[in-house]
Amino acid sequence: MPRMYTRTGDKGETGLFSGERVPKDSLRVEAYGTLDELSCSVGLARSMTVDREVNRILERVQGDLFLISAELATLRRKDGRAKPSQITEQTVRSLEEDIDRLDAELPQLSEFIFPDGTRPAAALHLARSIARRAERRTVTLSGKEEVPAQVVPYLNRLSSLLFVLARIANKRSGVEEAKWSLRSQRDK
Repeated sequence: MPRMYTRTGDKGETGLFSGERVPKDSLRVEAYGTLDELSCSVGLARSMTVDREVNRILERVQGDLFLISAELATLRRKDGRAKPSQITEQTVRSLEEDIDRLDAELPQLSEFIFPDGTRPAAALHLARSIARRAERRTVTLSGKEEVPAQVVPYLNRLSSLLFVLARIANKRSGVEEAKWSLRSQRDK
């Protein structure tokens, strides 16, 4: 059985899927490392939810995040050409369709809400905030290196989807969202 460690990263470098070695703090590694953190937080939310529809959506999201991470960990194919992305406009549209369908179940927001409620909702809010960071890291990377065209739009929609899923988790559990407003803050 192979060992869990290779010692190849002991000098602060890591290998990309395409064979290149890069510093562990490179923008590319930071971006796909944040996607790994995001996938873990989505997994945490999945472990807490009993809602089959939410779980199915989150499982699909984790698969997408694996694809994106693999694409960010690969600079180019061996022949030097860019590898076609598996994250397409349709992938982004699928997130939008989920957002629209689920958001139709929810009351319209007129105030900010606290990221709390049920355990699954709180975990989904945490995943949403990590998705925003993953988006920021990927935008930074895209300013310096090639990133597949639909990755940033996907991450943007994903944070919206996770917000809606957090609200759905509370609503379907009968938990009222805690609202925040400047007026209510001043009254305390």
